[in-house]
Amino acid sequence: MKTILLAWLAVLMAGTAAQAAGTECIVPSKPGGAMDLTCKLAQKGLQTLPEHGGAPMRISYLPGGIGAVAWHALVSQRRAEPDTLVAFSGGSLLNLAQGKFGKAKADDVRWVAALGADYGMIAVRADSPYHTLGELVTALKHHPEQVLIGVSGTIGSQDWLKIALVVKAAGVDPKVLRFVALEGGGEAFTAMHAGFVQVVSGDASEATLYSTGGSTRVLAVLSEQRLPGVLAKIPTAREQGFDVVWPVIRGVWMGPQVPEADYRKWVGAFDRVLASPQFAQTRASYGLYPFSLTGPALTAYVKKAVDEYGKRASELGLVR
Repeated sequence: MKTILLAWLAVLMAGTAAQAAGTECIVPSKPGGAMDLTCKLAQKGLQTLPEHGGAPMRISYLPGGIGAVAWHALVSQRRAEPDTLVAFSGGSLLNLAQGKFGKAKADDVRWVAALGADYGMIAVRADSPYHTLGELVTALKHHPEQVLIGVSGTIGSQDWLKIALVVKAAGVDPKVLRFVALEGGGEAFTAMHAGFVQVVSGDASEATLYSTGGSTRVLAVLSEQRLPGVLAKIPTAREQGFDVVWPVIRGVWMGPQVPEADYRKWVGAFDRVLASPQFAQTRASYGLYPFSLTGPALTAYVKKAVDEYGKRASELGLVR
């Protein structure tokens, strides 16, 4: 009980500090992953606008419960903060659909902007014995106990589903796999490079960040066709005989009682950001691809996506 009270005290103090510090973007995971990248992309984009250029957005971290801590902090304690945004992804919507945020619903917050699209990927260390997705799946089929897979979140998370769908396509029961639940993509890659896990099931944008140093080998991207940029030489899962595609949207939302005028201000700001050629270049450098929705259009998309994720999760027996 004492630990819980201290955690909520920290949340309240963080809210007070945020109000004093001005504009804030909350990363609902530990530093280094794709959620972190989403806030940094929003920060970069807003800096191109005259009204935001002089006061850079502050980025803070509120990990826990695969996004649940940040969700409930804003919904219950920081409902009306007009200058606080929270990063989200398709994984957030999947968790919402599965009830991993409790009784939370898509209508509980205000959806501001989708900044781009990402895709799933499967990676190993550069010195791994696995050089193709097929080699990895063969190892998982015959000796699943010898391969630890790092994922952001728990069973049923989007990172879990990516690798689960890949092995299922090869006739392997995902239940035999050994997963390590981690808090964000940055932590997953850190665990892999330290040797605690042998595989990371994550996102292409994360792989873009961690593949440039030569310590990571990306085995496959879960896109319709090969991706441009840093990962241009990486084959798709489809090319390697596994018909799995996993797109991921990335964006920001805000508290449910933010005044309408402030909400419209942010929607308008991101409309201008998303229309900028400079932002398109920045988004590409972050390993993301065009996907632009704001305000009511994004809200409609989110509600539909949550419904569809819920149906898929129910079919797999994942909805509680």
